[in-house]
Amino acid sequence: MIGKAYIIGTGPGDEELLTVKATRVLKNCTAVLYDRLVSNNILNYLNEDCLIYYCGKEPGAHYKSQDEINEMIVKLVKEGHIVGRVKGGDPYVFGRGGEEVLALVEEDLDFEVIPGVTSPISVLNYAGIPITQRAMAQSFHIVTGMTAASEKINWEALAKENGTLVFMMGLENLDRIVSNLISNGKDKSTLAAIVMRGTSSKQRKVIGTLENISAKAKESGLKSPCIIVIGEVVSLNEKLSWYEKKPLFGTNICITRSREQSSSLKVALRDLGAEVTEINSIKIEETKENLKPYIDKLKDYDHILLTSVNGVNNFFDYLVEENYDVRNIKAKFSVIGKATKKALMQRGIVPFIMAREFVGEGLFKVLAPHLNKGEKVLIPCSSSSRTYLMDEIRKLGLEVDRVHTYNTVAGILRNERAFDEVDYVLFTSPSTVNNMVDMISIERLKEKKLIAIGPQTAKAISNKGMECKVCTKHSEEGFLKEIIEFKEAENV
Repeated sequence: MIGKAYIIGTGPGDEELLTVKATRVLKNCTAVLYDRLVSNNILNYLNEDCLIYYCGKEPGAHYKSQDEINEMIVKLVKEGHIVGRVKGGDPYVFGRGGEEVLALVEEDLDFEVIPGVTSPISVLNYAGIPITQRAMAQSFHIVTGMTAASEKINWEALAKENGTLVFMMGLENLDRIVSNLISNGKDKSTLAAIVMRGTSSKQRKVIGTLENISAKAKESGLKSPCIIVIGEVVSLNEKLSWYEKKPLFGTNICITRSREQSSSLKVALRDLGAEVTEINSIKIEETKENLKPYIDKLKDYDHILLTSVNGVNNFFDYLVEENYDVRNIKAKFSVIGKATKKALMQRGIVPFIMAREFVGEGLFKVLAPHLNKGEKVLIPCSSSSRTYLMDEIRKLGLEVDRVHTYNTVAGILRNERAFDEVDYVLFTSPSTVNNMVDMISIERLKEKKLIAIGPQTAKAISNKGMECKVCTKHSEEGFLKEIIEFKEAENV
């Protein structure tokens, strides 16, 4: 059976600029080829059994030639794979996507091209520079800077343009670009800017004129990939700046939880301007069938304690599978954290108590005054979770059943290169610490700033011979506040 190829543009780097169609198609791919300009988290959208090939093109060193990439795509499609050729930006904007599609056409193979948010527009947006602006620039011209050393560009025509000029991949040829424009009549006082690694935590911006932009770029130590923009619109870069003003701009934070547990924190961090690298060091293995011996006893419990979103979902999913009528349950539900509360409320139940701290001690502290001797308590939880809640509640004279409705097992490292970009690593449990050590190594983790939510997690980090900062408030809100304080302290 012959497969199909999707040539997929993934945008400039910010994962949230990935299109809905691209995320849907990636989940169906059985083989994916990606390069270095692809966002750190894109590979997390793939199924676990998807084959992954790195075809990166570093400056001055190509892992695979374009012809080799074309041949590999064709070969995989002929083998019956749903192939995703994943490219930064848009496949048809200096992305050589056309060459890959023509290789498929020559073999009469099925394909689709999925557009991506193109970097000449989006990167400038994140730098506060509109590519067009009324009374400033009514047109824009995008040129590949890679060919700036050749005579294929009509420099005389470009120099006369009043619109915005954008040169992509042109840092190495910056002197030649500037010289050609000035020698063909462009005023050397024309505003110019260079944006490096736009839309990512490594975004940097240099502002100048044609006369001094080259010297400023060298002084700033800019490295590819960069976008060069020339024109009056550069004057708006401070007034229209928004991304660079966010409190966590310039920070890459690695979240180590499971994908299911990471979503709300990822959104909150991104809203604060951070780039989030998601390495799911744990994944969830359902064992909700362990509830079977307790199904007839559910009506007898006085309290049901849920300590995670997974605990909520596995508990109620099992009740649905068993056609159990939840109206038989008289117990009061109590939870840890806002995410668990939200998951419970989505099941139509308002929690009796919510502990804000991400530890059993926090829930026990607020729940203890409401526990009465002789009452019955059910705790559906992970097999690897601490027994603290069960032990302390039993000391009060209550009957406690602890049921393992899921296991947390080691995750899969999709993109090891993504960790290179990380500044902070957030650990939320001892299991995330242990698994990250196995996946990344202690040596590489020591190169980063480590943060633990809670004393038990901090202890696990210390036991591995590593140092960390500990959030004084063991909650998502506490972490968000303190990561801003950590960053502000570094900038003083």
